[in-house]
Amino acid sequence: MFVSVFDLFKIGIGPSSSHTVGPMLAARMFAAGLRADGLLAKCARVRAELFGSLGVTGRGHGATKAVLLGLEGETPRGVDVDSIAARVAAIREGRLNLMGERAVKFNEREDLIFHKRKSLPFHPNGMTYRAFAENGDELEARAFYSIGGGFVYDEKAAAAGEIIADEERPEVPHPFSSGRELLHICAQTGMAISEVMMENEKAMREEKVVREELAEIWFAMQECVARGGRNEGVLPGGLQVKRRAPQLFRRLREQQQTNPLQVMDWVNAYAIAVNEENAGGGRVVTAPTNGAAGVVPAVLHYYAKHCQGATQEGVVRFLLAAAAVGALYKMNASISGAEVGCQGEIGSACSMAAAGLAEVSGATPQQVENAAEIAMEHNLGLTCDPIGGLVQIPCIERNAVGANKAINAVRLALAGDGTHFVSLDKVIKTMRETGRDMKDKYKETARGGLAANVMEVPVNIVEC
Repeated sequence: MFVSVFDLFKIGIGPSSSHTVGPMLAARMFAAGLRADGLLAKCARVRAELFGSLGVTGRGHGATKAVLLGLEGETPRGVDVDSIAARVAAIREGRLNLMGERAVKFNEREDLIFHKRKSLPFHPNGMTYRAFAENGDELEARAFYSIGGGFVYDEKAAAAGEIIADEERPEVPHPFSSGRELLHICAQTGMAISEVMMENEKAMREEKVVREELAEIWFAMQECVARGGRNEGVLPGGLQVKRRAPQLFRRLREQQQTNPLQVMDWVNAYAIAVNEENAGGGRVVTAPTNGAAGVVPAVLHYYAKHCQGATQEGVVRFLLAAAAVGALYKMNASISGAEVGCQGEIGSACSMAAAGLAEVSGATPQQVENAAEIAMEHNLGLTCDPIGGLVQIPCIERNAVGANKAINAVRLALAGDGTHFVSLDKVIKTMRETGRDMKDKYKETARGGLAANVMEVPVNIVEC
């Protein structure tokens, strides 16, 4: 199945693509299904249950607001982020408006349940939705899985290994499912990786539309950095993490451009701004997840603001090449921290960003593949251990480190001719196997690593 650039880069809300975006999409799909089946008018109550990693860290990852607003028909891209708190407070008064059309009773204690010790069979991020008639009869029940990056399966699709898509995907002119196949296509056609991806995208929409939507993605990334650079205060959740991006930007603007390493400080600031916005529940671009949403924008800002000869065409090529590599992780491993640890989130984002930057830095397809491989090779085994189950520590700084690591991977790749010992395919396979061997406590459960050792003294963690 072809994975589009717009599957990997999606405008949504924070703090988590798997725990916020996915549950919102699943809840909306369930409510929309009730309407399509003519059951909406008969419905008097709905119940949502979240399992596995969703059950353990969902509250800190914004799953509550996601489920409630999704049932009311909202989407991650369309919801007004400034109205969320008031909307959720109104629902907690005891009334939920399914798809904005059908008012039903709502009791949070009984109708929104987080199971911390139970899991569903196909993925750690499982959830069920049920609808009931006035007499208590069950009208409908569906299970969903949020598999990272805002991708959602229902139970039937999960059993078959098929992603739910909003549309039937046409055949693309240059299908690939491995880095080896992608490089072969480049060698046979003489095209760059970004050109291969563009030709495939054109099978789904006109090139003009592809470019317009990529420009919208880039604009959203820039807006997110700008908001993160302005917004002061303390992040929600109970850890009392103070936003640092505004101070970082102020300090950089005041400094003389004399330190040769200062560009690293700018990259840090770009990444931290994005992930503080994400942690605060703001508007972000999933890239390819929310927990790793700062890496690609930070490296793309580095290209646009600090590299000579940067162009809008370069931005397009960057995103297309990054998506080609991201598709390989999506098809052959995972981008879900709950499934393979943070190597699947920060690692994938770092690899994608390295591919994008190499593409616009004059690299050959072999050097692009090498840069992507280097970036992931040095993220292998990275655990997902958010303190308090919040996407704050170590997640925010981890994006900054991942962005700078991507830039260094490109410099290493460009110093060679593209020949290297470990292929991208081998490192993706290794990441998948490492994730399979990793203990569950290191997979977004907040039960291991920093989450266990730093939280020895209890902290009052509240919902984001």
